[in-house]
Amino acid sequence: MKDEEPPNTRVRPGRWRPRRLLLRITAWGAGLFVLTAGAGFLYETAARQDDAGRHRPPGRLVDVGGHRLHLHCTGRGAPTVVLEAGLAESSASWETIQRGLATGSRVCSYDRAGYAWSEDSPLPRTAEHLAEELRTLLAVAGEAGPYVLVGHSYGGNTVRVFADRWRDLTAGLVLIDVTDETAGTALLISRPLISAQFTVNQLIARLGLLRLLDDVFVPADATATARAHATVVYGSSSMAAGRAEAWASVDSAAQVRATVRPKAWGDLPVVVISAGGQPAEAVAHARSLAALSARGRLVVADTTEHYVQNAQPDLVLDAIGEVVAAHRKS
Repeated sequence: MKDEEPPNTRVRPGRWRPRRLLLRITAWGAGLFVLTAGAGFLYETAARQDDAGRHRPPGRLVDVGGHRLHLHCTGRGAPTVVLEAGLAESSASWETIQRGLATGSRVCSYDRAGYAWSEDSPLPRTAEHLAEELRTLLAVAGEAGPYVLVGHSYGGNTVRVFADRWRDLTAGLVLIDVTDETAGTALLISRPLISAQFTVNQLIARLGLLRLLDDVFVPADATATARAHATVVYGSSSMAAGRAEAWASVDSAAQVRATVRPKAWGDLPVVVISAGGQPAEAVAHARSLAALSARGRLVVADTTEHYVQNAQPDLVLDAIGEVVAAHRKS
């Protein structure tokens, strides 16, 4: 008697061919990606050799103890205005504001460690370390205080810690849509996502895509200087610095919260600028910051853009001029 074949065990001719084809396509795709990525890496490595000559820093490099920071100062007059950029931004983001101020004031912008033309720092990227590096930079560079400190977004952390620690060197504050130091839970949730985005951006730069397709990857509202030097301003080292600061954001927020107390800024002239259309809690936070000084004032911009200094530069220039004039009268 002939044994019966168990049901559903026959392998029909060609049954597995689609799967094999998919595996082959995947393998070929992976190989092509590796080859393309390798070519991009080599292209970017070779192209970087000429960056030092083609993308010279607008300012000078100052040794702050083992690494150098890029400082760009223009104009004359006291008090000196110091511009502090937001997360993943550099001195180039202040181009319009610096040009507008330089006719009547000494104004300095700079790149935090790792960004644009500045070298990396071995220290954690917390607000306290950033403030210490800024203080050292200004002292070594011979830029005398007191300073009107202007901070945008994440840069508000640095200038607020600076003002708390070196009150005698602080002539006034202008805070532009700054980070909310009380949003600890939100920072914990967003930190991995932001860090991942910076990792992707770093890979884009390291594989030469930023250099080849700058129109695609450079922000639409980038200044002329940032666009002209995109491979430096938005390069892989800048993205790594942004990731490090984002990962330190929870510690930075705690350090900033420690500086908050009633009338913490005394009668220091302060203007807090908030972008329009913000949620009620954001407006309340901005108002609470202005209340930390007896001479604090809240200004709500007409624009909903986070980069108020780009969308409404005259508003920001007027606010800085107000604080400079208030210090000169005191």
